[in-house]
This record gives sequence, structure tokens and C-alpha cells, in this order.
Amino acid sequence: MEGVETRGDAAQSPAGGCPAAPGRALDVIEPGSTTGIGSLPHRNAAQAAEFALDAYDVPAIPSLPRRSPAESVIAQALVGAAGVTLGQYGTVAIDVERLDPTASVDTDLWRDNFVGFRTFLDTAAERGYEGPIKWQFVGPISVGVALRRAGASPAVAFAVAVQAVSDHLRALSAAVTAALPNSPQLVVLDEPFADGLMSRDFPIAPDQAIDLLSEAMAVLEPKATIGVHCCGDADVATLLESGPCVLSLPASMSLVPLAGYLDRFLRNGGWIAWGAVATGGPIGVTSTRSWHQLAKVWCELVQRGCDAGLLRTQSLLTPECGLGTHSVSVAERLCHSLRDVSRSVRSEAAAAQFVLGA
Repeated sequence: MEGVETRGDAAQSPAGGCPAAPGRALDVIEPGSTTGIGSLPHRNAAQAAEFALDAYDVPAIPSLPRRSPAESVIAQALVGAAGVTLGQYGTVAIDVERLDPTASVDTDLWRDNFVGFRTFLDTAAERGYEGPIKWQFVGPISVGVALRRAGASPAVAFAVAVQAVSDHLRALSAAVTAALPNSPQLVVLDEPFADGLMSRDFPIAPDQAIDLLSEAMAVLEPKATIGVHCCGDADVATLLESGPCVLSLPASMSLVPLAGYLDRFLRNGGWIAWGAVATGGPIGVTSTRSWHQLAKVWCELVQRGCDAGLLRTQSLLTPECGLGTHSVSVAERLCHSLRDVSRSVRSEAAAAQFVLGA
């Protein structure tokens, strides 16, 4: 694609692959561990940090869009880029004529965009936390789509997107390392617009999208374990082609026809972060429905040829999407359900149940 430099080895394999980097987060994360997805509903950053450290087995650094729109994913990604200004209330204004794909992007953790991020790091450091850390950042495909909708040409939009995301990833990872030097990092790129990737009117072709995502991942590959997340019905084969170590997506029956891709991904060392607790529609009081849904998906995948042991031992559990649109009390309830599902996953009896198709 004109104006975008891409990696020559963008796709590691059709089903992904996971390089065994020293200090890899996956080496110290127990199967069936819980972690978060992006946003939390808290308006108080210190309370959000405490919640994230207590609610999950692998604490997830939260964004807090209810505290300020400046913490929305697109605002975080574009802050510091040429041609982008932030309004008084965290809104983003884009001057497409001033967008510069060659300009570096400044990441200032003291901006309003990163209050949740830096408060979490301060809180975790004060606690003396040394376990694995998960954090999430919007990916270049979705940032490019946002810039395209703002009026930028496809070449400029996606070149600026990959530059902005890459520069922010470097800076944020360095900040995590400085604050928590003994904590391996799991970094997940969120691509909320990837569900439209195969549509005819998507602004770039799938192979170009793969290259962009792979280029952003490559920025942190020597330092962190990299994953990709999509809450929607994304083309899983395309996401895997970009080479993540972790694939994060809702536990849906729509995955069953993709059993071959998922099995190959797991056999290559990849992990799947299953969105095991629904965050849309009516919120269940107990975890029973969530566990039955996950077990049903796994059972069908096993019947289609997936390795049952790998499904269980190379798994993380998350809410389907971020919790930022819910109340704090609902977020607490969802995390309680997630822990209950985790206990079921770790139970040998439960494991036998889904393997046998009971």
C-alpha cells in the first residue's frame, strides 16, 4: 500500500505462531486465568486500579472513558500526532491536511488520556506487584478506519495509524517496564473495526490489514507477548495470519467451523482468551449460563478435531468486551461470574465433562 511500510515477514503462518521470547508472560500465567478487556466504568482512577489488581488473576491496566472521553481508544491512539488536537472535554479534532505519516508521535503519560494507565502503574508499584500484567491498545486497522472516516485518504490514514500506534506501544511498554520491571507483559491490540474487514467497502484489502497489524505487533515482540482482540464477528483466519501469540474473542458457536484454524494455532503455541462472560444484553446473576456456553463451544470444537487438552491448558478467560458501559456494581458481578467459570475450567471433573461431550 502506498505510503505504508510493511514487514516482509508479516504473516508467520496461516494459523499464527508464538515466538518463545525470554520472560514470556504465557510462561508464568496459569491455564484458565482471568484477565480484563480494556475499559472499566470507574470515574476514580485509584479505585479502578485497585479493582483491576483484585478482580483478575492477571491484572489488566484499564482505560476509563467514563472518567474522561480522553481515555477513549481513538483519542488515546491519536494524542500527540501531527494534525490532531484535543478539545476541552477530551474530544478529538483532526485536521486531515496536517496529518503527517513521517512524524513521530509523542506519548505524554501526564496527559488526561493516560490517567488510568499511570495510576494503575503507581498503585501496582506501591503494592510491590511482580506478576504478569496485561494491557490493551487499539490497533492500526481501527485507527486507520477512524482517520478515513474523518476524511483522510486511505494511504495517509493507515500510514499515520501504524506510526501512532507503534510509537505509543513503545512508550507505554517502556513505562510498564520502568514501574514494574519484574512483570512480564501481555499486550493485546484491540481491533473493534476488524469485523468489517471482509466487506467490499472496507478501505484496505485484507492482506494490507494483516501487514499493518503485524508491523505494530513487531514493535513489541522482543519485549512482550502480543495478542489481538475483536469483540465483533471478525475474520479469524485473517487475524491469525498477522501472527499473534494470543487470540482474544467471544466464546461463540460461530467459531466451531474454524476448528482447524484454532487447533493449528494452539499446536503452534498460541493461546486463546475466551470471552466467557457476556457483557451485552441481560446480565446473568450466576455463572451457570456462561460456563455452559463455553463448555458447549469447546465440546463442539473437540468433536471437530481440536485437541481437548490444548483448549483447556492454553486458555485465558475474559469478559466478552470492556466493562466501561456498565455500572461498577455490574462490573463486580461480571468479574465474580468470570472467577466462577475459571474454577470450572480448572476442575478436572469439568474438563472431563466437555471432553466427553456430556
